[in-house]
Amino acid sequence: MGYFTGKTVIITGGGRSVLSDGRCGSIGYGIATAYAKEGANLVITGRNVKKLEDAKEELERLYGIKVLPVQADVSAGSDNEAVVQNVVKQTIDAFGRIDVLINNAQASASGVTLTDHTTEQFDLALYSGLYAAFYYMKACHPYLKEAKGSVINFASGAGLFGNFGQCAYAAAKEGIRGLTRVAATEWGPDGINVNIVCPLAWTAQLENFEKAYPEAFKQNVKMPPAGHYGDAELEIGRVCVQLASPDFKYMSGETITLEGGMGLRP
Repeated sequence: MGYFTGKTVIITGGGRSVLSDGRCGSIGYGIATAYAKEGANLVITGRNVKKLEDAKEELERLYGIKVLPVQADVSAGSDNEAVVQNVVKQTIDAFGRIDVLINNAQASASGVTLTDHTTEQFDLALYSGLYAAFYYMKACHPYLKEAKGSVINFASGAGLFGNFGQCAYAAAKEGIRGLTRVAATEWGPDGINVNIVCPLAWTAQLENFEKAYPEAFKQNVKMPPAGHYGDAELEIGRVCVQLASPDFKYMSGETITLEGGMGLRP
């Protein structure tokens, strides 16, 4: 039995993705794998149904847990509160509780300069990231309060360091950082742990970014001092497991920067 046996974790952007060499290719799926190994039942959301179904099949087969895949897309012009409420309702109907919420999903038009960014591209980043975190946190709050649970949001060095060609992405991620700190202050008395993670993991998205925008990649993505990019499961996913454990409750409200092999760096 793992630490999260009998508990329920919602992970947005949790569909299965692989790198060109076959390894885990997304942070969301790396997190899902780490929690599955600890016995958690999972609710994974995303836009791509096949990736969600592939994740369900593999995780249930390998780890004997239950996975509920729910197609969900927070975007401009949609009834986003209804989209998120549907995810939460299905979660409660299936598992009866929510112990951890992980807001990982994010889309953006990286590599496009600020002056070339369109309103639609800016909205893409803000809705899929900042607004999604806002809606999911509000909808999950009563259940997290009951479970004395945890929220783990994701930001980025793009916002911390002002990466070239990532204005909307950086704006969304910095908004999520601010939202996280406020929630940590307001929800601390409810027993809810709230943290933000700024990861640098080698993912299929980053792999594609290098191919599509090699110059922007060179300017923005630097090799960590440890000499390798973070592993989506073994480093990013395992840290998310740690952050939801009682041992790390004192760190609520902290920004955690993760680089290859660097562990926890508040």
